[in-house]
Amino acid sequence: MSGIDPVSASASVSGGAPDLSLIICTLNEGVAIRSVVEEVSAALGSIRHEIIVVDDNSSDNTAAEVLSLAQSHPHVRLHVRVNERGLSSAAIKGWDIAHGKYLGVMDGDGQHDPVAIRALADMIMAGDKDLVCVSRYIGQTDTGLSGLRDIGSKVATAATGMVLKVPLSDPMSGCFMMTRDYYMSARPKLTGIGFKILLDVAASSPIKPRFGEVKAALRQRQGGESKLDIRVVLDLGALLIEKATGGVLNARFVLFAGVGVTGVFVYAAVLFLCHHLFNTGESVPMYRFQKRLDDVLSFSLAIWVSMTWNFFVNNAITFRDKRLKGIAMFYGLLGFYFACSIGAILSLFMAVYMKDHLRIHYMVAGIVAALLSSVWNYFASKWLAWRTPKGSK
Repeated sequence: MSGIDPVSASASVSGGAPDLSLIICTLNEGVAIRSVVEEVSAALGSIRHEIIVVDDNSSDNTAAEVLSLAQSHPHVRLHVRVNERGLSSAAIKGWDIAHGKYLGVMDGDGQHDPVAIRALADMIMAGDKDLVCVSRYIGQTDTGLSGLRDIGSKVATAATGMVLKVPLSDPMSGCFMMTRDYYMSARPKLTGIGFKILLDVAASSPIKPRFGEVKAALRQRQGGESKLDIRVVLDLGALLIEKATGGVLNARFVLFAGVGVTGVFVYAAVLFLCHHLFNTGESVPMYRFQKRLDDVLSFSLAIWVSMTWNFFVNNAITFRDKRLKGIAMFYGLLGFYFACSIGAILSLFMAVYMKDHLRIHYMVAGIVAALLSSVWNYFASKWLAWRTPKGSK
């Protein structure tokens, strides 16, 4: 089961279907979520709205806090996802189960100003915009980010500006609203990878939207921790490549390929060590037979070590939204070995063939063979090791 929806009330402030559905994506935001929901509910006031908290099975009291709030706030809903991770895919899940004509998203840590959220709601519901977002980069507004994070955000913003169809000043914003029609135009091509959902939406829709921005800086975080790390940066880079190539290079495949590149270095290092460790001189009897066995052993060890490396790095980066833990990781590793076994066998025979019959250097032969088998490895391992839960993207 990919999700639990213990609160499914669709009531709005004044009854009936809501005009606005606001999604709050959470992971261990129990300290802040109550005040965040109460603040934004008060700011939205008489606007018919629902707030859907999509929680990634937090280990703290986030779900309990939301359920408690729902007792006195019938427009609050909770959806708990199991075995899924990531803000973008959580936002997509929330919009898919939402009832509103207008859809929005915000963080659950209190950094987004309720006043700005109300301004977004008024702007989108005026009827002349398709997409509106909070921007930290209008005028001289303080972004609310520390030095390095501010610089990193500006660099990423400049990079995304070359890909987007929308001239947003802050495409990295995590707080925005849109019409349902605009969302549905983007839905088929959404990747759901990473944390930068605005970039995903704006680059996925074939429509050039009527858009607007509201000037606001981030507030002090009320609880929880920053989710920004090197994996978020890698997700962003992969997403940009997918959108820049028109989907020819899938974002997840880009990450898988990037991990594969590191695996090639591991492969080469092991192969180099094995080649010199098992290398025998020509004076040894049965040299050719022994040399063939040495080559098979060297290539086999290099393949096995690099496969193991690739599994653990892919589990932490490429498939971190489906990250395997405990016994599931063990079975996932076995599934990964099995999925890649055909590619490994092909890689082994190709490497030996290129070295012995085409007279290609052993290192070049090994690397070329490994690269050729990587495409098979991606699709097979995606299916067998990190199978997408039924009913999720």
